[in-house]
Amino acid sequence: MKLRQYTIPLVIVTVIMVLSHPAYAQFKRPSEFTPRKVVVGTVIHGYYGVPYPGLDKRLTEVENLIDKVATESEKKYPGEGLDLVVLPEEVITIGKGRTAKDRSVPLRGPVLDRMGKKARQYSTYLVVPLDLTEENGTTTNAAVLLDRGGKVVGIYRKVHLVDAQGKTPLEGGHTPGTEYPVFDCDFGRLAVQICYDLNFPEGWQTLFDKGVEIIVVPTMSPQTVRPTVYASNGHCYIVTSNHRNNATIFNPGGRIVAQIDDGDNELVSGTLRLTQNAVLVHRIDLSYAIVSWSATLGDGRLFTEKYGDNVGYSYYRDEDYGIFWSNDPILPVRRMVQELGLVEMDEQLKRSKQVQDEVRGGPAK
Repeated sequence: MKLRQYTIPLVIVTVIMVLSHPAYAQFKRPSEFTPRKVVVGTVIHGYYGVPYPGLDKRLTEVENLIDKVATESEKKYPGEGLDLVVLPEEVITIGKGRTAKDRSVPLRGPVLDRMGKKARQYSTYLVVPLDLTEENGTTTNAAVLLDRGGKVVGIYRKVHLVDAQGKTPLEGGHTPGTEYPVFDCDFGRLAVQICYDLNFPEGWQTLFDKGVEIIVVPTMSPQTVRPTVYASNGHCYIVTSNHRNNATIFNPGGRIVAQIDDGDNELVSGTLRLTQNAVLVHRIDLSYAIVSWSATLGDGRLFTEKYGDNVGYSYYRDEDYGIFWSNDPILPVRRMVQELGLVEMDEQLKRSKQVQDEVRGGPAK
């Protein structure tokens, strides 16, 4: 697990405490754990109307894009490094050809060699979307997750491929995926959804049921309403990486916590092109507590009065709740909540429903 800023003995103690926790192996609710800071990088990078330069040059473009994310990360969080970089849908292959077969490339070879090298260079997890030639000869719209050593953690194959007004072939001949995998990273549980998957709630619910903590969305669709709902329903972070309009990070309450847009753009021959690559780097914490309004909470001030800089939070008065996290490596945010005599929102709602059902004599019908 990637930990920073603390002394070696304290890190050892912290790691032992966290790993020995019986819930850790299952990655249950994030608030059961000590802080898990994750530095996330995402981008807007558009290729609409741009001739495909060949695989070698495209890989160079993507490498430069990753370099730019790393530079921004070092500028914003000096010495902390990157934990995760998310690239847009089909970033390796878009524009290569009209059919799925023409667009697709194998993972083994230049793609894995060069993207793996970048993951190793910055010791980061890297999400690499591409039209993928599978070993059995079929093709898929896929996103490959590489670990900090450049090895393949897993591959998500887009389940919901776009049809042309109800007709086949799908996306020029791709085979749709059949699974919604969740991948265990050293910072938590990660999953992928790609573009058109945004329109089908069943996949998202499957990931929620599997205990996902962060869902990355390489996409060409700049949606924000659906990700807001999914983040809130699943109590997970969502990170979009896009070719246009915006790249956004949503927190587990469904609020946008970081976003870039393509305000600097130009219209060339009727095609929207970005005048510069826009990158976003933001630090999140996968251990958090969502606490509803109470008379004593004081919009979150109750936490800072007791814990000072050892706690961080975003309180939303328009929603009557806040998201809180710990900055103390050995003090979980859940313990803070308990010491203040508060209750997390999910537990509060569960208790309220039980009391209501008892009073009415059973669940409402």
